[in-house]
Amino acid sequence: MKDANASLATYELDTRGLLCPEPVMMLHKKIREVPSGAHIRVLATDPSTTRDIPKFCNFLGHELVEEQLSGEEYSYLICKKDDPS
Repeated sequence: MKDANASLATYELDTRGLLCPEPVMMLHKKIREVPSGAHIRVLATDPSTTRDIPKFCNFLGHELVEEQLSGEEYSYLICKKDDPS
């Protein structure tokens, strides 16, 4: 899966083959490990990520830069925003 923003991703998280809640749990762990401003590409096959990842970003204040579907594979580009003080 190639897209225009692929070069923005500084980290990649492959959750293909995993089912809810694992993709979001892994994203939550990865978000804590990377610096603010980092871009994380998440690859998934679980359709529930179309609901869960945007809600995750909205709730925690991270930016969902891009969301794509290609066949049965989903791709998300997330920018980590500053941690709340």
